Amino acid sequence: MPAIVIPCRLDVAALDQVPTDQATNQVATVQLPTAPTQHTLPNGIKIIAEQVPVDAVNLSIWVDVGSAVESNDINGMAHFLEHMVFKGSDRLGLGEFEKAIESHGGNTNAATSQDYTHFYINVAPKDFAKLAPLQLDIVLKASIPDEEFQRERHVVLEEIRRSEDNPDRRIYRHISELVYEQLPYRRAVLGPVDVISEVTSEQMRSFHRQWYAPQNITISVVGNLPVTEMIGVIADYFEGDPISDKPTPCTHKPELPFKSIVRREVTDTSLKQARLSMTWRVPGLVELAETYPLSILANILGSGRTSRMVQDLRENRRIVDRISVSNSAMRWQGTFQVFAKLNVEDVAIVEQAIREHILQLHETPVTDEELAKIRVQVSNRFIFGNESPKERAGIYGYYDRIVGSLEPALNYPDLIKSITKEDIQAAVRKYLNPDAYGILIVKP
Repeated sequence: MPAIVIPCRLDVAALDQVPTDQATNQVATVQLPTAPTQHTLPNGIKIIAEQVPVDAVNLSIWVDVGSAVESNDINGMAHFLEHMVFKGSDRLGLGEFEKAIESHGGNTNAATSQDYTHFYINVAPKDFAKLAPLQLDIVLKASIPDEEFQRERHVVLEEIRRSEDNPDRRIYRHISELVYEQLPYRRAVLGPVDVISEVTSEQMRSFHRQWYAPQNITISVVGNLPVTEMIGVIADYFEGDPISDKPTPCTHKPELPFKSIVRREVTDTSLKQARLSMTWRVPGLVELAETYPLSILANILGSGRTSRMVQDLRENRRIVDRISVSNSAMRWQGTFQVFAKLNVEDVAIVEQAIREHILQLHETPVTDEELAKIRVQVSNRFIFGNESPKERAGIYGYYDRIVGSLEPALNYPDLIKSITKEDIQAAVRKYLNPDAYGILIVKP
């Protein structure tokens, strides 16, 4: 199963594909439905359920555990455990879960990030009552058999080696190690070979018992069944389960902004062109409201052919082959990043050009036209990107478990439309110092 970063990012790419009324640039007439039903079982598990008129049901299990909770000596355990969950439970043997899902035309997958682990199934409504308990069983009552543990260790080790052979993954690792000096986000979700080679099945069982506790889990279920029926199926599975204690929360302090330009250069002979990354430390999801102006700004600067840096550096001056800007928020820290693919002789010119763009924003706000266009596109894409049961269940589980509240998800378009150009300029002045950032230069 793949290890990925947060899927429900607050920045939005490919904005040119978002449908809007070209004459008025207004938000398209697609509305979010009323708030889903929220229900907490006696054992502490949170259920979020919603009926939608799509002939499918998605059941998503969000566990508040990722690589950020790991110590160095078990780095990669959360991802390894994600693999082992599919090896069966006390009542489901190896392969029986996948066979049951696939024989009914459904599908299943999972993902691990720094902040969460996520499992899901997509099934027909008529099969939900039969298949949902199977997913709950393998996730919450994983058997982690010793023999399969050793077999799967080799699979995970090969995944780590493939990751290390991937130039983009190597660049991401260099950026993470530059930006994060103390936070565990500097480490790979997959973990290093030497650690995964030594961890034991008993360590994994202990890790599972600690973090896969009911009060550390949100279950989101969206599909074409009555809400009471979907909740009832899940509640029946847990009937009689005792109340559990929530694991001791893992907390981290965000790192302070860069005080100067911290420069790092590496050589990667597999590349044909250089890469440049300029990154600022910015607020994470624990300061969610602070991320909105930066998310809009990232799109104004570097998302789509008409964005500022794309127009200036690629289309007009032709000193980059590719440039993008993103504002990515993990729980404890965010990063505002400008990333470019360019010729090595142009690195200094491009760095200075990016600094000048940031400095200009300190002095002059974005225009009303830019703000109107981007905030409409961002809010529309958020709506259109969450129409299927899988997408809706994903965002409900993510916001409840990782952000801590559904309210920002339900009100996202209005929150984005409320951001002013003064808000954006204030965020630039507070977080984006043109004379203090981390810069990685990867030379071929």
